[in-house]
Amino acid sequence: MTQSIKLVGVGGQGTILAAKVICDALINAGYDVKMSEIHGMSQRGGSVSSEIRFGDNVFSPVIEKGKADVLIAFELMEAERAIDYLSGDGLLIVNNHKINSMVTLNGKVPYPSGIVEDLKSKVHTIVINASEQAKALGNAKVMNIMMLGALVNAYQLNNLDIEAAIEHTVKEKYIGLNKKAFNKGKEL
Repeated sequence: MTQSIKLVGVGGQGTILAAKVICDALINAGYDVKMSEIHGMSQRGGSVSSEIRFGDNVFSPVIEKGKADVLIAFELMEAERAIDYLSGDGLLIVNNHKINSMVTLNGKVPYPSGIVEDLKSKVHTIVINASEQAKALGNAKVMNIMMLGALVNAYQLNNLDIEAAIEHTVKEKYIGLNKKAFNKGKEL
């Protein structure tokens, strides 16, 4: 059986790094894994997404709309944009964090309100305040790895050695902090 995880965020939030950590752990656990990523304009605050499919035999890295088992969103509006990819009985894990786009920054359009309530009305949703928790650990950038901790707990991926994957994937000087973030995410 193939399972599908989609990660979405904004450029600079570490969406692709988080996907690489998951893929490393899945491969080391013996799964066949395929990953794809889209990061157009990511350096200018644009959307970034990664798709991971794993199982015994995976033939495509692409997740069709309505087929993702888990959607991990590092930003609220990105969750709303990608919610159509999640299956009706899928799981949404969303960081309760807002990043203004150019149109909201210039005042032409307000940042949408009621996103969390809308998402909860559609699918099973876990909302965590990963950005604030990561800041409390000393670096807001580890929010992405904290979200992986929440994923492991909520989606029962306890057979994965995420800490080893962090050691393989993250720069050496940040390994300890990322491990702390991962373990904090498991508590959320």
